[in-house]
Amino acid sequence: MINDQTPGIIVAANYTDGITETPSGWKVNNPGIINMNGPQDFIIEYQGKQAKLTLQADVPIEYQNALEKASQYSEMMHMSRQGIYEQLTSQYGEQFDQQAAQYAVDHLNADYNANALAKAQDYQSQMSMSTNAIRDQLTSQYGEKFTQSEADYAIQHLNG
Repeated sequence: MINDQTPGIIVAANYTDGITETPSGWKVNNPGIINMNGPQDFIIEYQGKQAKLTLQADVPIEYQNALEKASQYSEMMHMSRQGIYEQLTSQYGEQFDQQAAQYAVDHLNADYNANALAKAQDYQSQMSMSTNAIRDQLTSQYGEKFTQSEADYAIQHLNG
């Protein structure tokens, strides 16, 4: 939590006459918690003057690794968001903790419509499945776990 009592924040007042002091009595106008979604700005106020403090949390290596695995599953296996998350957290899969897996799927730049279409094309060409069976397989909790809208997109764009 970033607020007026956060240890490790040092505010320095630099005056035009060259004097620098470490004042007390400064405050954080917008206290909050640092998350890993990118840089966050905090406003520090002292004697009516404001300064912006930008902080960025370091992303743990475990989270970075989960994101890399998620990217591989999306690009090579055309998996759904839910399918990737479950593979990342599975005791039989990657065994990442839930926070690392959630970070990965939240930060993965994947086109799930395109993934659903690629899976649908595989089912159509390799398994000769009907359109209805493909839709069911794409959305099934025991199958690919795509959303209904992603499956609809795939079916609409299937050739044949």
